[in-house]
Amino acid sequence: MEILGMGYVALFMLIGSFLGRILGQLIGVGGDVGGVGIAMLLMVVTTNYLKSKGRPLHKNTERGVKFLSAIYIPVIVAMAARLNVVGALRGGFVALLAGGVATIGAMFLVPLISKLRKTND
Repeated sequence: MEILGMGYVALFMLIGSFLGRILGQLIGVGGDVGGVGIAMLLMVVTTNYLKSKGRPLHKNTERGVKFLSAIYIPVIVAMAARLNVVGALRGGFVALLAGGVATIGAMFLVPLISKLRKTND
């Protein structure tokens, strides 16, 4: 059943990658824009929906999902190693500004998400 959990993640990764490529074409970028993020968002929303309907994932399926989440960070690091960081920095201030705004925005969201979690318990 762990393989079913990996298949679950793979299905959402395919959907996210597809939607990310469409988004990339719409904004004029020649690649995937946010495919992994879209996939993770869809997976979380679907899992929460199933739990709310009384049909949570089987324990072994969850183990497969947890396995892939454990290797998620090393995979992202490996993917980022392929990126041309020097080229992005030469691209100008906009690339640096976009990265900074995203990082600072995420830092400000941590306390908000933490407060939301406390109110739900």
